Amino acid sequence: MLKLPAPRLVWGSAALALAAAAWFWWPHAVTTTRQAAPALAPGAAGAPFVHSMQDTVPDGNLRALPGAGPALAIGPLPYAELKRLFDYYLSAVGEQTIEAITQEIAGDLDRRLAPDQLPAAKRLLALYLQFKLALVDLEKKPELAGTDVKAVRQRLLAMQDLRSQFFSAEETQGMFGFEDDYDQDAVARLEVSQNPALSAKQKAEQLAALDASQSAVLREEREAPRVVLKLEEMAQTLRAQGASEDDIYRMRSKEMNPEAAARLAEVDREESAWKSRIASYLNERSKLLQAQADAPPAQREEALSQLQQSQFSPDERRRLAAYEP
Repeated sequence: MLKLPAPRLVWGSAALALAAAAWFWWPHAVTTTRQAAPALAPGAAGAPFVHSMQDTVPDGNLRALPGAGPALAIGPLPYAELKRLFDYYLSAVGEQTIEAITQEIAGDLDRRLAPDQLPAAKRLLALYLQFKLALVDLEKKPELAGTDVKAVRQRLLAMQDLRSQFFSAEETQGMFGFEDDYDQDAVARLEVSQNPALSAKQKAEQLAALDASQSAVLREEREAPRVVLKLEEMAQTLRAQGASEDDIYRMRSKEMNPEAAARLAEVDREESAWKSRIASYLNERSKLLQAQADAPPAQREEALSQLQQSQFSPDERRRLAAYEP
């Protein structure tokens, strides 16, 4: 039975993230914090930190932490889960300032961790933010430019070397161990695909050897999207036959596990809610354009912009063009 990995809010694998210059948002956030959108009213029932986090929950299972009283030694931190929590909130860059995001993460740590775990966790957060900012300078080095496999490997090694300046070996393994395995596998596959000396048959053989040498966790991660697609086809077939959402949940639970089935059910609900919002927006948009048919173009555009801003976050508004006629 395949376990669907929980969603990982990271900026992609390190090698590919560097290749795509995925750190662009850090200098942007540092230099344009005055333009950050205000967070939703604190204390409001169910209010997310920013609009784009509506109907989501913070990533990172900090409940896995062993309970420890003040008189006990500090237990090991769940480094991978903390990184996922950090990345969840850092995805709000552009909607909020780094300072506000840092405060929000610290508050979440206060609520979710035992008191004796807090100093180490907040120290890790400070180091993680410093590391992310240091990546900006690393990305500017011209010798790390390029998209060929040699350049990708150089960037990966440079990033790993930079990490060692901020984190201990234990912290590095806990926070980035899986990503390193994933990146090394990706680079190895890139080397095979870009090797002109290999025939198609030899490439296929070497890729098969890489498949066979994968760890169980990495294999599961790579298989998960394929499994989800298969399950979605099964779900669509069942719905066409009149199955209920409870039937879909039971099918998914049988094929994977209840936790994964619950996550997919949540994805279904989010997709349904999104489609409903789009349908409502398109209806209001049509009415607005009819009412503004004789108005100057600039006035119509302003009214349309106000309608979009009233219903969607900045990130969501970037997706609207795909739905508009």
